[in-house]
Amino acid sequence: MQRASPQVVSVVEPVVSGLGYELVGAEFGQAENGQTLRVYIDKDDGILMEDCAAVSRQLNAVLDVEDTIKSAYLLEVSSPGVDRPLFTEAQFAAQVGEQVRVRMADGVNGRRNFKGRLVGVENANAVVEVDGIDYDLPVTDVEQAHLIGRMP
Repeated sequence: MQRASPQVVSVVEPVVSGLGYELVGAEFGQAENGQTLRVYIDKDDGILMEDCAAVSRQLNAVLDVEDTIKSAYLLEVSSPGVDRPLFTEAQFAAQVGEQVRVRMADGVNGRRNFKGRLVGVENANAVVEVDGIDYDLPVTDVEQAHLIGRMP
């Protein structure tokens, strides 16, 4: 799964926020059941199954009309969970000090996968310490990033 395209996000975000939720992010790609659009939502008091169902119903209708995704796909709406995905610079900044797993699209110094402590966000880079070495990872080049299983 990779980040959903900006075109897809531009359709999804107003629907999610219009229903009173925060769009954490969206991913699109091959999943266990085929091509999948996975949308993560959140709100201050947490997400229930009913919240996911309501957003899913509304998104299905809007995505069918907008026809942003040309192939067949499944829509999944989910809370971010304990392995919260990170999509934006602000989301990385809010998690400084936490353990993260990051996969880069192009890589840094010949490396695509990083697992370590998020020590900061500077100049649009997430700074991740891996085995005592700080890596500056451009947020725009992140293919996928998640917190590593912390309990709220």
